[in-house]
Amino acid sequence: MGAVPSPWVPRFVLTTPSALAWAEGAAIVERAAALGSEVIRLRSDRLTGLPDAYRDAKRTLAVIVASPSRRRLRPIPPSADWRFDLAEGCPAHCSYCYLAGSLAGPPIIRVYANLPEILAGLPEAVGRGAVTSASTARAGEGTTFECSCYTDPLALEHLTGHLAACITRFGAWEAPVQLRFTTKFDAVGPLLPLRHCGRTRVRFSVNAREAARHEGGAPRMTRRLTALRAMGTAGYPVGLTVAPILRLPGWADAYDRLFADVAAALDGVAGIDLTAELITHRFTPKSKEVLSGWYPGSSLEMDETQRRRKTTKFGSEKYVFPRDEMTTMRTAIEGSIARWLPAAKTLYWT
Repeated sequence: MGAVPSPWVPRFVLTTPSALAWAEGAAIVERAAALGSEVIRLRSDRLTGLPDAYRDAKRTLAVIVASPSRRRLRPIPPSADWRFDLAEGCPAHCSYCYLAGSLAGPPIIRVYANLPEILAGLPEAVGRGAVTSASTARAGEGTTFECSCYTDPLALEHLTGHLAACITRFGAWEAPVQLRFTTKFDAVGPLLPLRHCGRTRVRFSVNAREAARHEGGAPRMTRRLTALRAMGTAGYPVGLTVAPILRLPGWADAYDRLFADVAAALDGVAGIDLTAELITHRFTPKSKEVLSGWYPGSSLEMDETQRRRKTTKFGSEKYVFPRDEMTTMRTAIEGSIARWLPAAKTLYWT
């Protein structure tokens, strides 16, 4: 299985006065300092002195307060009814990272200290979503809240404790609701004994073995599958986020092996509640430019001539696989899931 990866420790921690006024913010800073991070206490709530170089930015954590605009709930189809953010940025080094086209500025990681304020805004959205709340097929999930849109919260949990707090809150929430998060990491031990009451679905981001070269800084797939089994055994609803689906050599066999590996990892887990979300690789002109700067030696294919140009509802453009390829890939991959994981429910293909 390989060596157990060490938890991510930022070299620098920038913290604002407002963040330190929250007990959660002070605790994050204290934990980071205990692990050896250099703490820089800013004089104002404005982030200054941010590193420009990718390497330095990826080693920097900023502890800040989420403003009212950042706490505003937003729809996040096709995953969930609503998105709320615990942090922005991720310590992994994935050469296909979709955050490259979504977050502005250097790729530092920002975590929010005012978790109680963030969670206080969730109840007003119950029953008002347009994805699971309004879907007959997914009504059993209740109103769904996604907390990993712009981060991998498990990668930061040893510093923040935010996931445990959210899982506990949802577990005690007597309402048709579900917390959702996706992770590439495997440090699930502290989450296993929590009283989740089945109201948190953790999905593990998985890919074919041949994609490992694009996932620097993340635990190996075997470790993620071990963590998937542990969470399923602890009664959590679990899931697979197969993303991004890549046009790998021998891709059909490669993804078939992936689902065979998942089936082996879950063998014997009683009553497993398993979903699959299937997301094909796409890129935008902006994300290609950013990723090419971050990972100049990457072999990731981003050739516009081999793609179909698609305009989003916001007027921006992205490059996706041609329709015929999409159809072929979808048929093969959904067939593999049906073969190896017949109890899994596929939520969407995109």
